Amino acid sequence: MAGMHRGKSGVDRVERLRPSAFAQYRALLAKDVRQELRTREMLTSMIVYSLLVLTIYGAALAQVGDKLQIVSFAGGLLWALIVFTSLLGLNRSFSHETESGCLEGILLAPIDRAVVFLAKATSNLLFLLMVELVTVPLFFVFFLSGAELPPTTPMILLPLLVGTIGVAGVGTLLSTMAIDTRGRDVLLAILFIPVAFPLLYACVSATGVALMGVEGTFATFWRSLALAAAYDVVMVAAAWGLYEFALDS
Repeated sequence: MAGMHRGKSGVDRVERLRPSAFAQYRALLAKDVRQELRTREMLTSMIVYSLLVLTIYGAALAQVGDKLQIVSFAGGLLWALIVFTSLLGLNRSFSHETESGCLEGILLAPIDRAVVFLAKATSNLLFLLMVELVTVPLFFVFFLSGAELPPTTPMILLPLLVGTIGVAGVGTLLSTMAIDTRGRDVLLAILFIPVAFPLLYACVSATGVALMGVEGTFATFWRSLALAAAYDVVMVAAAWGLYEFALDS
């Protein structure tokens, strides 16, 4: 009985010494941010890749003289740029952990797998937003600087934010599933595009409506934004619940 009492006391003492979920989240998020700010590998590669995509856009649209034509499909071009750049960054989100063996340490530590997901998804979201702060203004300068944009143009910030949250949440789960697979770059794209298609469709629709500024179409904007937000809630919650199985496998 005394041994059992000492055993329970030891377990209780370990539980008291275990950091809270918020402390674990803060430590993991700070690790990712410090590591990326020190190496800048992920941010640099994403920004360079986005500049290359903008260059290809410029060559493809060089013969389009009417700026109105570009505005009509600028939403799709912008989101294609964001998605392809995000896939590159998500593929590298676990590169430091796998190369240094840090991932095994995280798995062995008494850390809730849901906390690992929230920290990694938050860091991916921050990095994606930082890249968008550079690439979205450049997109407007290169392709829409001569167009007469409507007053509703700043409304594109809403679908950009909602869409990036969904991309970061779903992409974190799928990139974790593809960590140890061959051709993980291709596999992530194969998994991500079909899963994220409803989100991308809604965000392209909302962005296009905001850029066109046609009266009578703003019901479509809010309906598309609501669809994207509902997708975020459902899919991020599903990714949060399934992450333990994806990480342990």
